[in-house]
Amino acid sequence: MLRISQIRLRPGEPVRGLRGRIARMLKENESEIQNVKIVKESIDARNKMDLRFVYTADFDVKNPERILRKARKLHANVTPAPDNAYAAPLSGYEGTDRYDGPRPVVIGTGPCGMFAGLVLAEAGLKPLILERGKPVEERSRDVEHFWETGELDAGSNVQFGEGGAGTFSDGKLTTGISDPRIAKVNEEFVEAGASDTILYRHMPHIGTDVLREVVKRIRQKTESLGGTICFGRKVTGLRTGQGRLTGLELEDGSVLDCSCAVLAAGNSARDTFEMLYASGIGMIAKPFSAGVRIEHPQELINYAQYGEVNDSEGRLSAATYKLSFHCRDSGRGVYTFCMCPGGYVIAAASEAGGEVTNGMSRFARDGANANSALLVSVSPEDCVRETGEDHPLAGMIFQRQLERAAFELGGGSYYAPAETVGHFLGHPDTAPSVEPTYRPGVRWASVRDCLPSFITDSMEEALPQMARRLRGFDLDGAVMTAVETRSSSPVRILRDEDMQSVSLRGLYPCGEGAGYAGGIMSSAVDGIKAAEKIIEKLAEQK
Repeated sequence: MLRISQIRLRPGEPVRGLRGRIARMLKENESEIQNVKIVKESIDARNKMDLRFVYTADFDVKNPERILRKARKLHANVTPAPDNAYAAPLSGYEGTDRYDGPRPVVIGTGPCGMFAGLVLAEAGLKPLILERGKPVEERSRDVEHFWETGELDAGSNVQFGEGGAGTFSDGKLTTGISDPRIAKVNEEFVEAGASDTILYRHMPHIGTDVLREVVKRIRQKTESLGGTICFGRKVTGLRTGQGRLTGLELEDGSVLDCSCAVLAAGNSARDTFEMLYASGIGMIAKPFSAGVRIEHPQELINYAQYGEVNDSEGRLSAATYKLSFHCRDSGRGVYTFCMCPGGYVIAAASEAGGEVTNGMSRFARDGANANSALLVSVSPEDCVRETGEDHPLAGMIFQRQLERAAFELGGGSYYAPAETVGHFLGHPDTAPSVEPTYRPGVRWASVRDCLPSFITDSMEEALPQMARRLRGFDLDGAVMTAVETRSSSPVRILRDEDMQSVSLRGLYPCGEGAGYAGGIMSSAVDGIKAAEKIIEKLAEQK
C-alpha cells in the first residue's frame, strides 16, 4: 500500500469523497485508487473562515512505483505505507497448554495490568492477575451509588476496581509517546468493542460508557487464553529472599508463592506505596500537579475553536482544547489536563474523609458542559515545605491534606467546594453560567480556603492569559470545583533497564502508579513492555 497525507476536506464534504480527492491530487482515474483506509484525521481550525478536516490515508494501486515517481513530480506527499504490525517476543508456549512453570503474577487491572496480563496470556504463560477491587459490572453499581448518596466504598470506587481509574474517564487515548505497541493497544480496544475511529482520530477517545464493556471483554479474552483474574485480592506485603521476590502476602492472611510480579498499581494505591516504602523498595518523590476542575458551556468552547461553520455532515464533534502557561515570577507551570468535552465533573474519592474530582465523558460527548483539570505544578520541595515531611511519600501526604481540606470545606458527605471564576478573580456577584455537573453536589465556597496560595496565585495569573489563546476561558460564570489531585503519581518506584525494581529482583514496577506513564495509552504500553521482559526471561529458562 501507499500512504498519502495532507488531504483536505471541508466540513460539508463527505468522507466517502476521499478516494476522488486522492485521484485528483495524483491526476489519476478514480478507478486506479483502491482500498482507501484512513490512517489519521485531524482538524485545521487556524482559519475559522476556512476550517478543514485533514487526512492521511493508505491506498492500493496496480503499479506503486509509477505512482511514487509521479507523486514526486507533483510534489504530493506519497510514501510506501509502513508496516506497524506488533510482534511480541516468543515464549515457545504460544497456542498451547504446555506451560507448567511458575505463573507470572500481575497486580492490578488498570490499563497497565490489563495489557500485561493479556500479552502474557497470549504467550501461553497463564498469568495470575490480582485485583483489589471488583469486576467492572459490580464496581459501576458501587460508583453510581456513591454519586447518588455520598456513601463511599473504599474498596470499590472510581480509583479501585477492574479497569482502573481510566474506566471512569473520557477514555482518552492521546499520548506523547511514539511506540509500535500503540497499534496493538488500539486494535485490542477495537476488537473488544471500541469505535474504529480510535485508529485514526487525532485525539481518539473510547468514552466511559463504552469502555466499561471493552474492559470486560478484554478480561474474557485473557481468561480464554489461560489467564486467571482474581477480584478482591489485595496485596499487603512482600516475601523476599536473597534480594529476590519469593511471595506476596494478601489481605486475607494468605501467602502466594511468587517469583515474578508486574506491579501495576494505580497512582491512588497509597497503602501500597506505604507498604513498599516500609519494605525498603527504592523509590523517590516526583513532581505532580494539583488544582481544580473548570467547567464552561460546551457551546462557548465550540465557538471559540470552530467559529460559525457549516457542518452538514455532522462530523464536527464537541471541541477540545489544551492550554499551558508559565508564571512570570515563580516560573511555575499551569496547564489544562484531561479535557472532557460534553462531559461531567465526577467525585473520585478513594479514602474516607477526602474529596477528589475528576472528569468523564461518554462516547457521544453530548453533555452541555465542557470540563478540564486546571492544574499547577507541585515539586517535591513544595511537598516538604507544606507537610514538614522529607521522604518519598511527602507528595502523597500533601495530596491527602488537600483532599481533606476540600472535604471539610464542602461540608462533608463528599460535596465539593465550588466557585465561579468571576468570584475567584474578585468579582463577588458573579452567577454561574453552567449548572455544575459534580455529584452528589457542590457547596459554594472559595477554593482558596482549601488550596495553598502558591496554587491559587498561579491559577489567578494564568486564567486571563489562557483566555488570550481560548476566548472565554476566563468567563466570569465558569465554575471551578475543587480539588483535583490525582493527575499523576507523587512517587517513582525505581527500576533498572530490565524493568525490575532496583531493590528486588522479580518485581516489575510499571504504569502510572509506579511513575512511568501518564494516561491509558502510555500505561498500557508500559504494561506490554513489562510482559515482554518476562516472556524473554522465561524463554531463556526453557
